Formats: sequence, structure tokens, C-alpha cells
Amino acid sequence: MAVGDLALSSPMGPPACEKDAKALRFIEEMTRNADVVQETVLAEILSRNAETEYLRRFKLNGGTDRAAFKSKIPMIKYEDLQPEIQRIANGDRSPILSAHPISEFLTSSGTSAGERKLMPTIKEELNRRQLLYSLLMPVMNLYVPGLDKGKGLYFLFIKSESKTPGGLLARPVLTSYYKSDHFKTRPYDPYNVYTSPNEAILCPDSFQSMYSQMLCGLLERKHVLRVGAVFASGLLRAIRFLQLNWAQLAHDIRTGTLNPKDNWEGIIPRIWPNTKYLDVIVTGAMAQYIPTLDYYSGGLPQACTMYASSECYFGLNLNPMCKPAEVSYTIMPNMAYFEFLPHEPNSTGLTQNSPPELVDLADVEVGKEYELVITTYAGLYRYRVGDVLRVTGFHNSAPQFHFVRRKNVLLSIDSDKTDEAELQNAVCNASRVLSEFGTSVAEYTSYADTTTIPGHYVIYFELLMKDSAELPCESVLSRCCLAMEESLNSVYRQGRVSDNSIGPLEIRVVKNGTLKMLKDIKVILEPQDLTIQELYKNALIKVLHS
Repeated sequence: MAVGDLALSSPMGPPACEKDAKALRFIEEMTRNADVVQETVLAEILSRNAETEYLRRFKLNGGTDRAAFKSKIPMIKYEDLQPEIQRIANGDRSPILSAHPISEFLTSSGTSAGERKLMPTIKEELNRRQLLYSLLMPVMNLYVPGLDKGKGLYFLFIKSESKTPGGLLARPVLTSYYKSDHFKTRPYDPYNVYTSPNEAILCPDSFQSMYSQMLCGLLERKHVLRVGAVFASGLLRAIRFLQLNWAQLAHDIRTGTLNPKDNWEGIIPRIWPNTKYLDVIVTGAMAQYIPTLDYYSGGLPQACTMYASSECYFGLNLNPMCKPAEVSYTIMPNMAYFEFLPHEPNSTGLTQNSPPELVDLADVEVGKEYELVITTYAGLYRYRVGDVLRVTGFHNSAPQFHFVRRKNVLLSIDSDKTDEAELQNAVCNASRVLSEFGTSVAEYTSYADTTTIPGHYVIYFELLMKDSAELPCESVLSRCCLAMEESLNSVYRQGRVSDNSIGPLEIRVVKNGTLKMLKDIKVILEPQDLTIQELYKNALIKVLHS
């Protein structure tokens, strides 16, 4: 197929180079034959892992066809797989889930019983992730010309890692990637030149890493064409870091002075004047940061380029310069075998009398919502990821999805995900502190406050007190805050203590009856979409602050 025949096109014209053309042809081939590719992927996974303990348990007997797979292999959650994962973590090297040795565990931002989930992976998955990364810039080059004429200022960080009792590393997926040779010894590509050297990215001290990356970005400020971080919250932390440390940074660049910055509006293009866009994830929980990003960037486009998780890399955005609210990700059918559980609010999607009816990748319907279910080369079979997606269209025969939300997540600031049960447990522990003073929590509500950098959880309490004239003093409420934070999951605690990506939890005491007023408002404005959710959040803030 000639470059000019590509179905993927844009007003910017043809691919920038033959390397880009090859990448775009690959996207076309994969998406044009999505169902065939999916059938091949499933057969490969089942064939190579036929003798694993897990597949033999369900008597698949070496079968590789979809019908046998769907009839015999159950859909599972993490807790269903936890005994097998624990055996691997403890040192069992037999082929339990994968015929290929488990090389390490990728720690998920989701948690189970308050601790990070451990996702098994194999060495070849790095090649699969690298393949998806290699497709991002060829797509971006269709929309933004000249990106090979400068550099990218990306704030990238590693996080702490540990070893399981059996000696396997357990670490976040991006830490695994940044520490791999795929990243450290990557071949030169003019479209992927960064201002930050590898040493700055791989520095384990978060302050020194941020400082050196910011310093390099300032030194090469005229060469910067794009600014980014993995999540929107990470880029905002970088801007806050600049606000707090600009004087020392200026001193280090040149022993001179920098005029005080009282106005930080549009600071990104003021410092990096050639910036063409921000490269950050602003879908899902990160959407709450869009107004702040607009403030600091002067309204620069915000490009969401890919969709991935610890469990699997899924796909990419073929229209990366669209508005954040319009972002849709095209699932790449070669990454894993994908199924979709029709999502019904207030329903598990299961019935007692029949197995769940999962929909194949090519058979999803536009406008409908689904929960993502994956089968991977590394040994996850019909695994519920927990992401709720809405089908927005198709690119060739591959569906495009808008990320709706993470299932059962109540609060999120960065990579943390706190559900209702975790918050309830934390409130109970705070209430135990209050009980020492003849006080208890009558009702509570919460929201993620992203007006501060970093953002933080705000918990509103209505209290029952023996003496209504004596509210708990500040020191008692501080003890309640500590009790709640110690009760929350390990991802939250790491964000608070190690990464400084989450600010201190805040408790605010409101008048009795306030939360009933909120419930009355919610009846009138039941959140059905983002606009109504924002209205409800604004109402919550106004009522609680009145």
C-alpha cells in the first residue's frame, strides 16, 4: 500500500518519513482485520500456555478455538487469581499461569485489601509495549509538523520497588520500562529527543530528579516543542515545583536574578515559547485538572496519546489534538485478546443461572458502555480490568472507546484509587478517635480537591456530640486525619509520603443538616454525565462553604 493510500489522514498531509509510513501501515493492517488478528492472538496465547496449571485446571485440553475458551474459562477478578500470584511471588517457578517464566510483577494502582495488586509479566511484554510507543509519534506527526526540529520536556520519574519473598521485583509498569534497556539504550530518533538525560529520570530521589529535569528544561527552553508528563497531576506538580524553587534554579543557571513572578498565568509558553502542545493524560480522574492546565499553559492543546495499564497496554488516540472531552482510544487488536462485559449501572453483569455474555472486540456497539476484560500473553485469562468504556466509533474494524471511569473508584488525586469501602473504614477509625471525647461521626461526604497542588482529599463531617457547645479541638481533628490516612491503601500512602503527589487529608466539620441539603440537591441533579457531575460538585462546594 502506498503512503498516499493511507486511510488514516489529516489536514497536515502525508507521513513525515518512510519510517512513519511503515508505522501507519501497521496500524491500518491491524485495525482493518481486527477480528482476524484477535482470533490469532487468542490461539497464540492458548497454544503456548496449553500446559500451564491454570488452563489444564479448566480442561481446555490444548484447544485454541474461541468456543472452547468461552465455554470453559471463567471471567475473574484479582482476588480469584491471588492464590496463584502469591505462589509465584513466594518462589514457585512451575508454569502456573504462563509457559514463559514470570520476569517480574508490575504493581497496579488498584489495590486488594489495601495493598497493591501484583500483575505478572514476562520479558517479551517489553517488546509489545515498545511497539505501541513506536506508533505514537508517527500519528502525532500527522497533526503537528516539525517535531523533529526540537526537544520534548517530559517530567518522568521512577518509583520505589521491592522484591517478593521468592526474589522477583515488584514495581510500577513505568518504572520497569524506564529501567529497561528498551528505554535506556533506545536508538536515536529525532522525534523522541528529551531535554532530560536518563540519569535525571532514573534518580531515585524525587526532589533531585524533579530539580535536575526542570533545570535541563530551563537551560534548553528555546528548543522545547512539547511539554508533558504521564498524568496531568504530574505536570502541575512540576509547575508548582518551579514556583517554589525558581530562584535557586535561576542561580544555578547563571549567578544572576530573575524578576519575581507574581502572575503565573500562561507560564508554560512564557518560559518555553515554542511549545506546541502538552502531552498528558487528561481522561478519567485526570479530567479534573484541565482548567488548571489551561491556566498555566494559556490554553495549549492537551494531547492524550495512549491508553495503558499495569495489566496490559491497550491502544492509542488516532486524533491526539482533539479536545480532552472528545478523546477516544483505538484498541490495537495485537496487544492482547479483548472481551467486553456490557455495563449496567448497579449491576455486576452476572446472573446466578447463566454465565456472563461477553462481547468480542469487533462486535461492540456504538454508544454502549462496557467493562474491559483481557486475556494476555503473560497469563491473565478473562481478567476484569475494572475500566468502564463507551464505544464512540470505529477505525476500520477496530472500535474506539472513550474512557468513562474506573469502576468503584470514589476518590482519586494521582494514581491512587480509593473506593467507598476503604473510605468508610478510614472514617470508622477517625470516629474511634472522636469517641474518646464523647463525639462520633453522624454523616460524612468527600471530594478530591484539585485546586491545591498537589491535590488532596477533603472529608466533611457532621458530628454527634454530648456537649454541642464544644467542638473537637484542632489537635483532635489532626489525630483523626492521621488515623484516616494510615487506614487508606498503600498507593495512597506512597503518594503522600514518598512521591509527594498527594497533599495532606483535610477534615472540615459542618453544621448538622448540611449533608441532607446535599442529598436533596442530588435528587434533583442526579449525575448522569460530566456536565451534571460538575454541577453537583459545585453545589457541594457552595453548600458546604455557606
